[in-house]
Amino acid sequence: MNTARADSAARQSVIVVGGGIGGLAAALALTRQGVEAQLLEQASRIGEIGAGIQLGPNAFAALDALGVGRAARERAVFTDHIIMMDAVDAREVVRIDTGEDFRARFGGPYAVIHRADIHLSILEAVRQNPLIRFHTSTQIADVSQQGGRVDVVDTQGRRYQADAVIGADGVKSVIRQRMVGDPVRVTGHVVYRAVVERDNMPEELRINAPVLWAGPHCHLVHYPLRGGQQYNLVVTFHSREQEEWGVRDGSKEEVLSYFQDIHPRPHQMLDRPTSWKRWATADREPVEHWGQGRVTLLGDAAHPMTQYMAQGACMALEDAVTLGEAVRACGHDLEAAFRRYESVRIPRSARVVWSAREMGRLYHARGVERTVRNSLWTGRSQSQFQDALQWLYGWKVEQCLAGPIQP
Repeated sequence: MNTARADSAARQSVIVVGGGIGGLAAALALTRQGVEAQLLEQASRIGEIGAGIQLGPNAFAALDALGVGRAARERAVFTDHIIMMDAVDAREVVRIDTGEDFRARFGGPYAVIHRADIHLSILEAVRQNPLIRFHTSTQIADVSQQGGRVDVVDTQGRRYQADAVIGADGVKSVIRQRMVGDPVRVTGHVVYRAVVERDNMPEELRINAPVLWAGPHCHLVHYPLRGGQQYNLVVTFHSREQEEWGVRDGSKEEVLSYFQDIHPRPHQMLDRPTSWKRWATADREPVEHWGQGRVTLLGDAAHPMTQYMAQGACMALEDAVTLGEAVRACGHDLEAAFRRYESVRIPRSARVVWSAREMGRLYHARGVERTVRNSLWTGRSQSQFQDALQWLYGWKVEQCLAGPIQP
């Protein structure tokens, strides 16, 4: 970058609404292009709730591009496999090796990590960055554009101004409501999450892999966290209630009522958590545009998705890196950069949104559909699994503006 361009870029400023994984990553990606970032977070402190998440090789490619890959690796647990079991008869349905050959194919590992740990790995770099300023306890009410500037107003009437705005404010995004105005699609699927200490985890289930137990209209997932000292436990079911998107405390009694017909081996995990958090899940239909002018969206605000592909955080990290690359490629023309970013991220994230819905259907199959599901991967080699996953895990920074990767 020449001096004139660096001076010009340094004077540019962007407001990032939302201090989650995607918002922090976006701020970091933009400052790597010399753009100042104001980060507005509605909570009183920057942090994360939840339990574990899974990180594919595409996430590590993005983390490396942000300069935080080493920090994330030090906190992650690298898995040996990805496993699907039938929760009714406890038979193995599919096993994908994620060892040396997998890592060589995709240029990175498959790992699991506590959500707070991946958030911290990015936050540490953000806190050390002099081009990023934080504003906590800041809930956004509106956004408007005039000329070459964008104004954001919070619920206290305070006004923030910058050259552009990135809405990374989650499923209930205020920025999306102003830009798109489309409804949330409540799935009717409820997710319970908990963390179980190692000594409280059944020894036969202390497996170094994300293990999914697929049952009729429900499933369970478990995997190790924090060096195997804890285990993440996630259960999902089709709710009998009329659900609204949100998070609240859960009850063991509700969980047990949905898992009466599964095998004793996975069922034993349901008694282990001492507390649960309950999420009623939602996504949105993909749209052709996320923003206009000098406003765009990122992460769950742009493409909220169900958890069945384990790609929510991975997509947000890809978004952030691609946004930074678009700013560079467009010579710091922010409006042009935002449209180029959207042109490649919308179709890729839409494919993941739709794929996640279909995977949810497969996981929750019953009757004949369960029988068909259990035969889908019979006889498939590890190289064939890798070929099928190339479109997803083969994402690379060098190709991120070229459009979706073809199988």
